[in-house]
Amino acid sequence: MPDLGAPEILIIAIVVLVLFGSKRLPDAARSLGRSMRIFKSEVKGLREDDHSEPAPVATAPAVATAAPVAPAAVPDAATPAAGEATPSAAAR
Repeated sequence: MPDLGAPEILIIAIVVLVLFGSKRLPDAARSLGRSMRIFKSEVKGLREDDHSEPAPVATAPAVATAAPVAPAAVPDAATPAAGEATPSAAAR
């Protein structure tokens, strides 16, 4: 790793300040910190998964499928039921 002294760190800080501006710099640092925290937790989770015993593979239970059911016959409101008179027949 390169040896960074005070002048190099000062130059890097000035470049970052020019790129992000003084108003957006705290937000950029905060989002960088959040990203690093998430990254570290994910790496830790992966390491824990590698060191743990492999879990037995669970098979999904068989699902019984039912035959499709036809919809029930619903009488149409426009057709009269058996024995009823139609409005036009009652007017005659």
